[in-house]
Amino acid sequence: MKTGDGPRFPVALRGALWMGGALVSFSAMAIAARELLRTMGSFEILFLRSLVSLVIVLAVLPRFGTGVLRTQMFGVHFVRNLLHFGGQYAWVYAIAMLPLATVFAIEFTMPVWTAVLAMLILGERLNRGRIVMLVLGLAGILVILKPGFAIVQPAALAMLAGAFAYASTNIATKRLAAKESAYSILFYMSAIQLPLGFVLALPQWVTPGIAELPWVIAIGAMGLSAHYCITRALRIADAMVVVPIDFLRLPLIAVVGMVFYGEPLEGTILIGAAVIFAGTFYSIRRESIGRA
Repeated sequence: MKTGDGPRFPVALRGALWMGGALVSFSAMAIAARELLRTMGSFEILFLRSLVSLVIVLAVLPRFGTGVLRTQMFGVHFVRNLLHFGGQYAWVYAIAMLPLATVFAIEFTMPVWTAVLAMLILGERLNRGRIVMLVLGLAGILVILKPGFAIVQPAALAMLAGAFAYASTNIATKRLAAKESAYSILFYMSAIQLPLGFVLALPQWVTPGIAELPWVIAIGAMGLSAHYCITRALRIADAMVVVPIDFLRLPLIAVVGMVFYGEPLEGTILIGAAVIFAGTFYSIRRESIGRA
């Protein structure tokens, strides 16, 4: 531990602690979504999440000033949030139909899709580390979905599409981050997705009761918390520290699924996720030490 003006904890430990906050937030979001799905539809859940998030974002607006909301990239914000909304819908739908561990394992393909899109859209080069990540990512997907050996569930394919949508969101975020503040990105995320969720939720609207209120608050607040914790973790520590901790989401949510919902844990899910993680970690490690 350091004294004086230095940090109280080592950089890696502080980054790990922030990432731990993200793990708890993501797991709480999944539980809240599963509980809300007992009484309402996916679109209403997305609307309520955006509503809570927007209230929280507006509550801290005075700290930043209204000038932070000015943007010359509204079109990028809009496209980004259409993609993110689609990814969120796939995530909630998958949570309703699949074991939580399966949903999180498929979601881990997002770095693979991000690498592909970065190459196609941003012109980033495909080096050895990224090739290994793509190959192992595809292998991990096949291990998880088991095509040819078991019936591939539509919800699993929906979550795979959702991971691709999240990866597309990452590409849009990278473009926005060059000129827009993190607050602006969070604000437009909630403001744009709010009416989308509301319109689509109306045909099957169910007014939330008192029992649903804690879960409604949790899914909105934990959504913001997860993004904030990841941002802080990546600013403090290297990706080499943050990414391995992020993959601890899988065993954590697997335990939650077994304890609270009686979900069996399939070995192929852990193996597939481990293969995807190995490729991602290898790629990040090579790039962190400057290797092509």
